[in-house]
Amino acid sequence: PNILRYKGILDVKGRDERFVIQGVHMIRDGGFQREWKAGEPRWSRLVLIGRHLDRAALETAFAACVTQ
Repeated sequence: PNILRYKGILDVKGRDERFVIQGVHMIRDGGFQREWKAGEPRWSRLVLIGRHLDRAALETAFAACVTQ
């Protein structure tokens, strides 16, 4: 209930498409969109808007999802 809004683009291992996610409160939507363009840097970014969020805990949790 403390996350009010989120949106992001994720680079998912083993997929050539970008995963786009967004949501407001408990309503969420997401799916694979266009392919990454040739030579385009692949990255993941998630933006959260909320209250009383533990930034350090969130960063640690998301960092644990990263694979090389």
